[in-house]
Amino acid sequence: MENWDLVQKLLIVLVCLYLSWRIIRYLWSFLDVEKDPLTVLVTGAAGQIGYALLPMIARGAMLGPDQPVILHVLDIEPNAETLKGVKMELMDGAFPLLRGVIATTDVIEACKGVDIAIMLGGFPRRKDDNIDLIFKNVGIYKAQASALEQHADSNCKVLVVANPANTNALILKEFAPSIPEENITSLSRLDHNRALNQISENLNVHVGDVKNVIIWGNHSSKRYPDANHAAVNIGVGHKSVKELIADDHWLNTDFISNVQNRGQTIVKARRLSGAFSAASAVCDHMRDWILGTPKGTWVSMGVYSDGSYGIQPGLIYSFPVTCEKGEWSIVQGLKIDEFEREKMDALERELIEEKKVAYSSLH
Repeated sequence: MENWDLVQKLLIVLVCLYLSWRIIRYLWSFLDVEKDPLTVLVTGAAGQIGYALLPMIARGAMLGPDQPVILHVLDIEPNAETLKGVKMELMDGAFPLLRGVIATTDVIEACKGVDIAIMLGGFPRRKDDNIDLIFKNVGIYKAQASALEQHADSNCKVLVVANPANTNALILKEFAPSIPEENITSLSRLDHNRALNQISENLNVHVGDVKNVIIWGNHSSKRYPDANHAAVNIGVGHKSVKELIADDHWLNTDFISNVQNRGQTIVKARRLSGAFSAASAVCDHMRDWILGTPKGTWVSMGVYSDGSYGIQPGLIYSFPVTCEKGEWSIVQGLKIDEFEREKMDALERELIEEKKVAYSSLH
């Protein structure tokens, strides 16, 4: 009799556990709701970087493996047929996260309802003449900014990639005044990633163990990669790059020139500019911005200067930033030595001059 009572009690416990499990599963089903799709605009989408970037976005490399997307792909009329082919390939990719593709040469149609804008399109650099390039891009970015201003989501996040990226971002900001200034950024992540790689090769460590390099200032031939505050995971904590390399001459000469010239080195090797490394950097930039940077790690982004580190407010300047909940913050309190100060100030002057040239032709 006692055994039978024990069996009954055990059965009751099992039934209660089963019912509890069913109730928990039922309640969880209400929480496990698919996210609404985000609409992502990519301009210059028929180009090499766009061709490499679009499948990355569609696969979740930029916004995460659970974020559906709708892609708006824009290019100029001469590239309309190429753009159609890009759309067909996206559809043939059968990406589970891809909820739709609009391929167009109409900037207004492309900007409707956009949550994120990746600005790859711009007049290509033909020679080392930033002044001419600024003049040619003013008209392009004025038109695209006006379309974003009128038709994009009010909290649209913008990343400008086309060169001169920092100044193109300023032009865009001028003609999209309702988009918050903190939502307009420019790409310095490619140079940031290249700097990480240079350190990892020098020390023969995995690139994932290197963190907190900085790209200061402008995405130009004078860009300044800075490893003075970088660190390496050595398994039992982190150690500074300066201490591990113990060669200030290399850090202040070859390291900088290797990062500055990496693009030309790639062009010389493959007879084309870097495409998938740039596309990967775009994904890194947006993923960290929206989903957040790992604790204790900063990244480089061209952002609106608030006067930090003595840089003139109102410039789009590359700083070290951390990101959380879709917002970036400039890393404060880094000790800047005389060599760093000189490089940072030179890039500030360069951006001030670019701004003067751009604004002289805005109206």
